[in-house]
Amino acid sequence: MIEVLIRRSGAFVLLILLQVLVLNNVLFYGFINPYFYVLFLITLPMTLSREAFLMIGFLMGIIIDIFSGTLGYHASACVLLCYLIPYLQDLFGPRNDHSSNVEPSFKTFGSGAFMQYALILVVIHHFCFLLVEHGSFSDILWVLLKTILSSVFTFLMIWVWEIVKSKK
Repeated sequence: MIEVLIRRSGAFVLLILLQVLVLNNVLFYGFINPYFYVLFLITLPMTLSREAFLMIGFLMGIIIDIFSGTLGYHASACVLLCYLIPYLQDLFGPRNDHSSNVEPSFKTFGSGAFMQYALILVVIHHFCFLLVEHGSFSDILWVLLKTILSSVFTFLMIWVWEIVKSKK
């Protein structure tokens, strides 16, 4: 249990550092920005309570907001994401055993189910973040375009990460 806590804490810190120091400075074609840190949230163990999901999501989002100067945009998107995660874990996750500390992955969900689960959550996160960042529905097509393109890029990063991780 302690080993899992240390490993998850390390992943939390590393993904935040990767996001704020590297990925926030990556802007493809002027508007595609990957938000790889959502990987931490979508792979949280299925046995966490709803309150734990929401607190972890808020903490991760607000830390990224502090370093990015985004005034709660990431926090709001992460809280929404963490509110929806348990429902999607029930929908896509293994049906046989919820008593163990199952972390969503290719191995535990199966590659197809995990990728559907991850894609839905990435799109929801990106849409919420970009809509809050834009501040209105006036240019919804622009928000949708940015959501789709940034989601595809983030999703590809998660897919590659899961392939590399599953080869170990």
